[in-house]
Parts: sequence; C-alpha cells; structure tokens
Amino acid sequence: MTRRFLFVLGSSRSDGNTELLARRAAEQLPQDFEQQWIDLAEHPLPDFEDLRHDTDHVRPTIGHTALLFDATLAATDIVIASPLYWYSVSAHVKRYLDYWSGWLRTPGVEFKATMAGRTLWGVTALAHEESEVAAPLIGTLNNSAAYMGMRFGGVLLGNGSKPGDVLRDTDALVRAKTFFDQEAPLARFPYEQVTP
Repeated sequence: MTRRFLFVLGSSRSDGNTELLARRAAEQLPQDFEQQWIDLAEHPLPDFEDLRHDTDHVRPTIGHTALLFDATLAATDIVIASPLYWYSVSAHVKRYLDYWSGWLRTPGVEFKATMAGRTLWGVTALAHEESEVAAPLIGTLNNSAAYMGMRFGGVLLGNGSKPGDVLRDTDALVRAKTFFDQEAPLARFPYEQVTP
C-alpha cells in the first residue's frame, strides 16, 4: 500500500511556525509518498454535536466534513500540525478529533478498525523554551492514537512565536529532516507503559 500522508493544519493563521516546520519535515518524504494538506481554518467544521446515543449516523457526503472524513480514511499517516494553544491542541484540531467520535458510529465504515495500525504524528511550535509545557498536546495525540489502535510517531517540536521564528530553530530543522524516518511504535496509554 502506498503511503499517503494527510497533513491537518490547525493554526488560526496561514504560513505560521507550525506549518513551516511541518512543510520542512514533509520535504524529506519520498516522492512516491502521497501528500494531502488540509487547512482547518479554510475548511472549518461546524461545532461538534455529540449524537452518539440519540440518532442514526450517516456518512457525510458534502462540505468540509465529508472532505475531512474521506481524507482521514484514505490516509496511512495523519499529521496533526497544531500550534501549542494554551498548552494543548488548537480549537480547530480539537473539533476535528471530536468528529472522530461521531465517525466511530458511521455505518459501513468501521472507522476504528480502519484506523488501527495507521500512524498519527504531531508537529507543533511553542513559544516556551521548555518543551515540557507541550506535554498536554503530546498526551492528547498519543492517547487518541492509543484509543484507535494506531501507531504514534511522536511530536516534532519547534520554538517560535512571531511568524518565521521557527526557521531560526536549527535543532528543530535538523530533527525535521529525519522525523518521518522513524518506525512509529503502537501507541499505548500511559498506564499501559511497560517499565523495565
């Protein structure tokens, strides 16, 4: 199966530090790997309404929801590119992940089984020098991958606040060159971690 990377851009501004870092990492992917980029600010999802137990679910067929649903199902690798907003993912990304809850109940799709074994990655830019403040964002992505039975490739961290700052973070740019080269392990919840 050809690798197909879906880059989900979650920033409130285009060409921000997170997107710049994600594009640097994507430049390193082999030419035969497909890439699809979807900017959630340009393809906004409506507020998520939790109807898990109240209604019949149908596959989305029009609009931004259908675009994201189909792109998610088609991807072997999903890259969440979200700036660190209040120490977690952006509202755009949170809404996208909330939609996964509804998609779990879409008839004829088997969303969770389909996503199992695929890989979730993260890219983020943060203003703090201390990377520990990104732990909630990393936890959100890791735990989402664990719930879905996905692999988790980790999060590529870069430092930057003003537009373009991340391009001065030489350590992040070096990490971007090999970020997608690693073999992503199966995601585990923190309580499942094996200690030596």
